[in-house]
Amino acid sequence: MIEIFLASLLLGSLAGLSAGLFGIGGGVLVVPFLSWLFRAHQFETEQIMLMAVATALASALFTSAASVRTHFRLGNIVWPRVLRLAPTLFAGAAGGAALAEYISAGVLRNLFIAYLLYTSFQMARPKKTAPTPGKLPGGFDYPMGLFIGGLSAILGIGGGSMNVPYLAHAGLPMKNAVATSSACALPIAFSAAASYILLGWQNLSLPPDSIGYVYLPAFWGITVTGVFTAPIGARLAHRLPARQLKRYFAAVLLLIALKMLG
Repeated sequence: MIEIFLASLLLGSLAGLSAGLFGIGGGVLVVPFLSWLFRAHQFETEQIMLMAVATALASALFTSAASVRTHFRLGNIVWPRVLRLAPTLFAGAAGGAALAEYISAGVLRNLFIAYLLYTSFQMARPKKTAPTPGKLPGGFDYPMGLFIGGLSAILGIGGGSMNVPYLAHAGLPMKNAVATSSACALPIAFSAAASYILLGWQNLSLPPDSIGYVYLPAFWGITVTGVFTAPIGARLAHRLPARQLKRYFAAVLLLIALKMLG
């Protein structure tokens, strides 16, 4: 629908800016706003959250690729760590997408609300204590990859809010943890998006213009603007008062969570 496409253009620009400014995936904005858009256009209730999550992850594949290109040019990505995490992130995301089909819409919605509240609390904290590096051996990458990939696919996020602290605790300097996490988002987004497409491929009750659970008008709208605004947000992050901005954004996430509860 043209209305959803036009609304998604604005949504993608906001999601891209937030990803660049605050270092978290745009899914925290994309999923709730898509769920409201889909509900307003009378999509099937049990399909709304699945379609919002799937569409968010499919668009994240392209916005993450733009972010990875920037970090690659800066030389901050620790590729051996990415290669070790990627297989289990990929497998975990596929498993999470398959599991999400069996989770009721209400439970899926509540899981996302819990994630919003957690992220809001983390961003509102006055000061984060830097994690102590070197406490986790590399073998932890395999179970953590499965866990992060699975939860990310269920919630429709790129995994940055979990990958960054894990990689920092595992010994990577923060700038390398952020850059490496952006590369780790690619296997999550690709695997989960492909899985949601395959899982919904034969579902005849999905609305027109869908590929599986991915709703194409929203996907294209978010992708077109998100790819361009994410680098803008990253540049703004170096000029604006980041701590104050994070508190404002935390308040926005809290309001979204409360609205979803209502």
